[in-house]
Amino acid sequence: MAKVTGTALVTGGNRGIGLEVCRQLGRLGMRVLLTARDIAAGAEATAALRSEGLDVTFEPLDVASQESIDQLTDRLERQGIRLAALVNNAGITLNGFDADVAERTLAVNFFGAMHVTQRLLPLMEEHGRIVMVSSGAGELEGLSPTIRQRIDPPASQEELVALLRSFIDDVRGGRYAAKGWPGSAYRVSKLGLNALTRLLAGELKPRHLLVNAVCPGWVRTRMGGAQAPRSVEEGADTIVWAATLPPRGPSGGFFRNRRAIPW
Repeated sequence: MAKVTGTALVTGGNRGIGLEVCRQLGRLGMRVLLTARDIAAGAEATAALRSEGLDVTFEPLDVASQESIDQLTDRLERQGIRLAALVNNAGITLNGFDADVAERTLAVNFFGAMHVTQRLLPLMEEHGRIVMVSSGAGELEGLSPTIRQRIDPPASQEELVALLRSFIDDVRGGRYAAKGWPGSAYRVSKLGLNALTRLLAGELKPRHLLVNAVCPGWVRTRMGGAQAPRSVEEGADTIVWAATLPPRGPSGGFFRNRRAIPW
C-alpha cells in the first residue's frame, strides 16, 4: 500500500487489535497517537512501536471519563494537531449480566466512542475518516422487532442515547426481556455503536468525513482468547483499510474483510 500522511488517533491502543492498528498505521507512514487508560501499559506499548522506527506518541485517555476526554482534546488543540483518522477501538466485555455490567459496558463501548468522537470532531481534517471497531454481535439479525424498529436506525443521536439508557433501566428493573432486549450488554453496546455510525455518516457528509464500522472477527487477544481463529494482524487489517480510505471511499457502511456486510 502507498504511504499515507497525516495523524491518526487510536483509542485502546496499548494491546491487542488496537496496538496492531497503531503498528500498521505507523508502517504506512502516519503519525500515530496511541491512547490508553493504563498509563504504564500505554507508555510501554508506545516505546515498543518507537523502537520499530514508527512515529508514535502516547496520550493518556479513559474513554469512560468526560474529564479525560476533555483533557486530551485540550492538549491536542494547544499543539495545533489535526486528525486524518480517528479509530474508536477501546472496548470491554464483562462477565455476568446485571445493571452494573450493562452500565459499565455501554460507558466504554458506546458512550465512550460517542463522546470521544463528539469532542474530537472539530480537530478532524476534511476527508478525515472515523472508524468504529464493532462486532458481528451488533448485527440486527435475530433482534426483536420491537427493538429493531427503534434502532434501525434511530431518528437522532438524542433518541439513540435515550434508547440505550432505557436498556440499562430495563435491566435494573428486571423487564429487559419483556421489552425485547437481548440478554447481552456487549451486544446492545455494539448495536448502539452501529446505529451511531449510520447517524454520523449522514450528519458529517457535508464535511466529507467518512464514518464506517468494522467487524474485525474473532481475534486471538486477551479479550478474544487463545482459541480464536484470527491473528491480530488479520483483525487489524480492515480497520486500517477503513482508516485510510481515499476521499471518495464509502461511508456509513459495516465491513468485514474489507467487504460490506449487512447491518
